[in-house]
Amino acid sequence: MPEMNDRTCIVTRRPAEPDELIRFVVGPDRAVVPDLKRNLPGRGCWVTGDREHVDKAVKKGLFARALKTEVSVPADLGDMVDRLLAKSALGALGLARKAGVVALGATKVEASVRNGTALLVLHAAEASGDGQRKIAQARRATVHAGGPEIMAYKLFSEQELGLALGGTNVIHAAVLAGDAGRAAEKRTVALDRYRGGSPDELAMFAAIADGNVAAEDME
Repeated sequence: MPEMNDRTCIVTRRPAEPDELIRFVVGPDRAVVPDLKRNLPGRGCWVTGDREHVDKAVKKGLFARALKTEVSVPADLGDMVDRLLAKSALGALGLARKAGVVALGATKVEASVRNGTALLVLHAAEASGDGQRKIAQARRATVHAGGPEIMAYKLFSEQELGLALGGTNVIHAAVLAGDAGRAAEKRTVALDRYRGGSPDELAMFAAIADGNVAAEDME
């Protein structure tokens, strides 16, 4: 059996890259603590970075076995990880805004997509279908023109995005290239993975690669 100080998920028993896993350690009160930055001291263990595997680790009592000690596992550990990942992503988005690598509003978002400077697009939970479709058409057109595949995420409410990005009525935003933008992208992807990923987004790009996108979606 692999040692738990390597990067092996305690649920699947498979090794993975650090960004695909979440590290947990034992806190001073013997409670299991998420270590998102992977820098807390002490023996740690790793779980595949999605809610399903964290919940399985709790249900099956795998933390005590992996950490080789009696531990207290918070009943809401899955929710706790979600909150921490969301806070981390929103904080990184705020830093990206301060660094000037965030575009706000549908017009600026679409422009950043078409010129290939957007790393990702964010839609508020309240975003209308029409607004999302127009930006999706720009994302498809960019790929057809040989540009990057720009993912879109719907992870936050209008209020959450507004607080993080210092605006009001923030419905559509784009994170742009740059160090702060890359950091925000990394944390957004981690939250999206934890919440189950974006299969529709991946399917859209797969369809483009297969040449199955309708001509009316291309410009």
